[in-house]
Amino acid sequence: MEQNRWMSLLGLANRARKTVSGEELVIREVRRGRTKLVILARDASENTRKKVTDKCTYYKVPVRFVPDRSLLGQAIGKDERVVVAVMEAGFAGKLSEMLDESQWG
Repeated sequence: MEQNRWMSLLGLANRARKTVSGEELVIREVRRGRTKLVILARDASENTRKKVTDKCTYYKVPVRFVPDRSLLGQAIGKDERVVVAVMEAGFAGKLSEMLDESQWG
């Protein structure tokens, strides 16, 4: 049940064009200071996880985790996605809250 709420909200953010996905695009947006939240799949490779979390730490962007890449992709209506950046503060705040409350956030 909880899971569907964050997925619906992320889908909404995506339809509002407030997200980017894919490692390179996410890192570029983090560097530009446009990213309010990064959502990373727990099954991301060690290399990807390190690269993304290091970059987010440096630029002070919060990171939240979701169980796996297929859920993350499904939430934004795409194939598997390992990382998604949320570019709008309202969506980011609410998603952050929901993922904090979840058992795996």
